[in-house]
Amino acid sequence: MDGGGSAASITNRRDQGWPLPANEITLGDVTVTRVREYYGPVDMTPETFFPESTPRTWEEHSSWLEPHFVDPGTRIVNSAIQTWLLRSEGRIIVVDTGVGNHKERPYAPVWSRLDTGFLDNLAAAGVRPEDVDVVVNTHLHVDHVGWNTFLDGRSWVPTFPNATYLIAKADFDFWNPANEHRSVLGRGNQNVFEDSVAPVHEAGLTTLWEGSYTIDANLRLDLAPGHTPGSSVLTLASGTDRAVFVGDLLHNPVQIVEPDANSCFCEDPAGARATRRRILGWAADHRALVFPAHLGGAGAAEVARAGNGFAVKDWAPFADISEDAR
Repeated sequence: MDGGGSAASITNRRDQGWPLPANEITLGDVTVTRVREYYGPVDMTPETFFPESTPRTWEEHSSWLEPHFVDPGTRIVNSAIQTWLLRSEGRIIVVDTGVGNHKERPYAPVWSRLDTGFLDNLAAAGVRPEDVDVVVNTHLHVDHVGWNTFLDGRSWVPTFPNATYLIAKADFDFWNPANEHRSVLGRGNQNVFEDSVAPVHEAGLTTLWEGSYTIDANLRLDLAPGHTPGSSVLTLASGTDRAVFVGDLLHNPVQIVEPDANSCFCEDPAGARATRRRILGWAADHRALVFPAHLGGAGAAEVARAGNGFAVKDWAPFADISEDAR
């Protein structure tokens, strides 16, 4: 990742007719719209979700971690499932596709058989499924690929029929059941490849990339392994603005202030820690907005170096979805 610039030119279009929670900011020549699928509890305490984090960190930062990122009453972590919708060089790019509706998830019950208004929220942002040109799956976990497909009768078919689905080959190979790889999730990702990945691949819509992949002059994908073997980040560099869409490099902003604290879902813990520090360091040095997949509240942040870790310097000017989404 290279380049410089700042997040200073971001403009919030909340007051220009964009319906919440699908609100939009502009970065250089790229617009970024937030499209919500879900916000709320994910049935895990901080100790379960982030076993390497320290109770002291949660206590010291409780004034801003609560209630958006952890419920002070139940001590259950709150997360958002959302898609970042980018408009760049005349094309529409969808970054991660959430959980999806009607999916059988026997070992991930919080995501099983959902029936959300995601496609209505996408329409509220001015986009029909057939308008999407590119789908980026930052990795192939259950909550990042679900809307790759939808149930048509008894068949799973591509939701975005005119799109190219960009999937890192390392993740495609790792999660392909034919390869029989073992995961820290156990059976937690059961059915996901079969109903949300294989159908788009069999339809000839996937591009399996390695190393890095340039989408256009503003957007580039790079491997960022650790969370999964093929986890990737999408770097935006347009004009003087910089941003990085990091998928599950961060599940919660506690991992900004305590960057060595992995989630319980990381396949390669040491690799995940190293990747997180590297990309947060780049973001801090280049004043790049960091867009994780699952933050409630403002959804994205500018970070700064702070001692041996990092701090939230400022939140992105997105509207707070936390109250609207309950």
